[in-house]
Amino acid sequence: MDCPRNSSAVPRKVIIRPQHGALLFVTQPDHAAAAADLVQHFDGFSTNPRRVEIHLAVREHDSGWHELDRDLVFDAASGRAHDFMTVPEPLKQSVWATAIDGVAPKSPYAAALIAEHASFVYSANRGKPEWDTFFSAMESRRTDLLARSGVPLETLLADYPFLGIADLLSLSFCHCWETPKERFGRSVSCEGAAVTMTPSLLSATPIPVRVRTRRMPDIRFDSHEALREALERAPAEFLTGIARAGSAA
Repeated sequence: MDCPRNSSAVPRKVIIRPQHGALLFVTQPDHAAAAADLVQHFDGFSTNPRRVEIHLAVREHDSGWHELDRDLVFDAASGRAHDFMTVPEPLKQSVWATAIDGVAPKSPYAAALIAEHASFVYSANRGKPEWDTFFSAMESRRTDLLARSGVPLETLLADYPFLGIADLLSLSFCHCWETPKERFGRSVSCEGAAVTMTPSLLSATPIPVRVRTRRMPDIRFDSHEALREALERAPAEFLTGIARAGSAA
């Protein structure tokens, strides 16, 4: 994919979206499933010879969050759950090896794309001593996985925007981020039930988006156990909307 590379990364646990006095809880794997649906509609995806591996990487890139999403990370001070942006940094770092290890036996190349994604989304932390080991480990994993796959780094860097942009498109929809966010020369924003990409990799026909969620009351919980019990009782529902091309003008 021919996209200008930049470091405009959105910080990377459960997604919590306020809506009408309630909170919608979206797991990271459910967000990733929406991203995997969307990437199949991107220009250049259907003709890419590595599309199966790219799709696997998009679908599984957040699979390492599964246990944290299920157990939740409770903030006793606020009586609420941490979302994926406020969860403590050691937990943010810990999930990526799990995702890579789960995918690597199926596709070393898909796992290498996930290692690249881990480095990309946290790139703002480069230079911080507490993150040095993380970046070194991700880059080492990427190098090893590329060697196993026989794919050069230049090819991975050309393919990675499929994952990076699909991730941002789905995240923007799940959160309904109205303020535009950019990756690889693409601006993405959400208005109501529509998420828009400009300039777009999507066709002129809007693409349906559907993400599983659970609706919770926006209240303080006395304990982790009370929060988990309330979440387990909350019925599943779906966020629905569209992804569409924005005007290039």
